Amino acid sequence: MHPLPSEITPAGVYAQRRLYLQSGLALAAGSALGVAGATTPDGTLPILKGQPSALPGVNTMERPTTLADATSYNNFYEFSTDKAEPAKRAHVLVGRPWTVRVDGLVNKPMDIGLEDLLRLSPMEERIYRLRCVEGWSMVIPWVGYSLSKLIDKVQPQGSAKFLEFTTLADPAIMPGVRSRVLDWPYVEGLRMDEARHPLTLLAMGMYGQVLPGQNGAPVRLVVPWKYGFKSAKSLVRIRFVEQQPVSAWGRAAPGEYGFYSNVNPQVNHPRWSQATERRIGEGGLFAPRRQTQMFNGYAEQVAHLYAGMDLKKFF
Repeated sequence: MHPLPSEITPAGVYAQRRLYLQSGLALAAGSALGVAGATTPDGTLPILKGQPSALPGVNTMERPTTLADATSYNNFYEFSTDKAEPAKRAHVLVGRPWTVRVDGLVNKPMDIGLEDLLRLSPMEERIYRLRCVEGWSMVIPWVGYSLSKLIDKVQPQGSAKFLEFTTLADPAIMPGVRSRVLDWPYVEGLRMDEARHPLTLLAMGMYGQVLPGQNGAPVRLVVPWKYGFKSAKSLVRIRFVEQQPVSAWGRAAPGEYGFYSNVNPQVNHPRWSQATERRIGEGGLFAPRRQTQMFNGYAEQVAHLYAGMDLKKFF
C-alpha cells in the first residue's frame, strides 16, 4: 500500500534535519527536544525533557496536524510567497551561531545566544499542543516556554508599553528579501500585557525536535490566539518601546492588517470572510470548512486582555 502524501517527509524537512545535525543541534527522539544548558564536549546541546504545559485549558485534545503537513505548507515570504517553497529553501537557516538582541527600554539589555535562551528556563520547558493559524488552521505541539521569562530577565522600564520583534532579513540566503512584496526586515509587535501572557511563547522546537527552517528556526514567537503573521519567525531582535510599533503588514496594508489581528469570526478581511476556516491536512481546497472560534478557541484565557475594547475598530 502506498503511503499518503501527508505521511511522506518532504525533502526540505529531511535536508533540514541533516543540516541541524551537522551544525551541532542534535535532534532528540520521542517527545523531547533537547535540554537547556551548556553544550556538551562534542558541541551538541544536551537533551531537554519537554512535558505538557500545566496551563489550564491550553493543551487541546484535537488531533495534531501531521509533521509533514505542518512543514510543507508555510508562510515565509523571506523565501517565497509560494506556500510550498519555504520547505525547499529554508534549510539554509543554521541554528548556531545565533544571537537575539534584546534592547530598548530595559534595564538589562543583552545579546542572548540560543544556548542561553534554552538555559533561561531550565526546569520549565514545555510542550504546548496549540491550535494556531499558519496560513490555514493547524494543531501543533510546540516546544518552548513563555516569553515572560525573557521579559523578566531584561527588566523592562515603566515606560515600555510594547515589544517590537524583528526577524532575519538576509538577501544572501533569502530570495524573497530581494523582492518588494514587503518593507524588510519583517517587523511585528505586541502590547506588553499580550507579550507577558503565559500563552505567548518563545518556541525553539515542534514535534519533539528543533524547529525546521521553514517553521522559523531557530527561535520564533507563537501567539496562538492571533492570525499567524503575528508570530514572527527567526527572531534577531526584541525591542521594548513606548509607542505602538508599525508592523510589516501594517505598513504595507493598514486597512487590511490591524495591529491586534486577533482571530475574530465577526471581523472579515476586506477581501474575504473569516467566519470559517480550513484545517491543513484535511482535504485541501475541498475540505469541509470549520466555524472559526473567537480568539482561535482561547477566549477563556485571553479575552480579559481586550475588555472594553471595540474589536471591530481595534482589529
